[in-house]
Amino acid sequence: MRSKYLAAAVLAAASVVVAGSASAASTLPSIGHVFVINLENKGYDETWGPGSAAPYLSQTLRAQGVLLTQYYGIGHNSLDNYVAQISGQGPNSETQADCQVYDEFQQVGSVAPGQAVGQGCVYPASVPTLPGQLAAAGLTWKAYLEDMGTSCRHPAIGAVDDTQKAKVGDQYAARHNPFVYFHSVIDTPACAADVDLSALPGDLSSPQTTANLTYITPNLCHDAHDAPCVDGEPGGLVSADAWLRQWVPQITSSPAFGRDGMLVIAFDESDGPSSDSSACCGEGPGPNAPLPGITGLGGGRTGALVLSKYTAPGSWNDRPYNHYSLLASIENQFGLSRLGYAASSGVTAFGLDVFNR
Repeated sequence: MRSKYLAAAVLAAASVVVAGSASAASTLPSIGHVFVINLENKGYDETWGPGSAAPYLSQTLRAQGVLLTQYYGIGHNSLDNYVAQISGQGPNSETQADCQVYDEFQQVGSVAPGQAVGQGCVYPASVPTLPGQLAAAGLTWKAYLEDMGTSCRHPAIGAVDDTQKAKVGDQYAARHNPFVYFHSVIDTPACAADVDLSALPGDLSSPQTTANLTYITPNLCHDAHDAPCVDGEPGGLVSADAWLRQWVPQITSSPAFGRDGMLVIAFDESDGPSSDSSACCGEGPGPNAPLPGITGLGGGRTGALVLSKYTAPGSWNDRPYNHYSLLASIENQFGLSRLGYAASSGVTAFGLDVFNR
């Protein structure tokens, strides 16, 4: 019993260390490979509650890592959340509407913290991104999109996005692939790092072929978005859970993950603006959308799970986090400066409260 209470005391003491401080940074584990899986449109209770339709995620995987009980989306609908994860840019009315037309972001200025002022979808090359930061630091990234087929697939500039609805044999959604909304990716050789999910098993075979950042998006059925799906699958959390059961063990058994890996399983937003637009972290709505949750300031409480040899199995963390926090956490791990709202004073990166083992 004494060891149990001692361990609890150590964790409690560690949790009060401010993640951005020099003392915290000096004691954080050295994560060399970050894996991110994004699922869709589920509130916290539906996913993590006792009646969850995803028992592999909510029970089996939860028992292996730390559950972030106060993790939030930053807006509605999908695209603004994905863009936030890799750039720190806040929502605008078109990204909130999932960019039905794949048009240019028309920038008219900029404001702190690092926000491009304007409206539109595809950001100019001058807007910095996490992929650009990684490349400049000599690090690698790769995105794996289920059903994408051709690398870096996106509509033509100015065209209607024909991936908004799933088709039999093609359930890829460009709006769930944030990398194709930046000219610094689509107009450069970096586009070759945005590939179909089928390439992942081969790349996981060794640390040398596994990118420092591996970003994974299932198709519209397997990310829990559609229910039922166009191919007859049930969809929702049932199909997402089956997909996770197939793919997560390939990640967690890979040499790179075993060496120095962290896997984050997150949801872009809660069920929708009518049900949950709650927010956290005080980062503000952004200069381009006063109410990114339509009826509130955020994308709702979703929860997220972090798996690593540095996280205590079956633990949980009640500190508020959101997609900007995830960006800040990745940047911290790789020694990068914080972009956009990841630099806000209220946004906390993962610290010893997450790396609690």
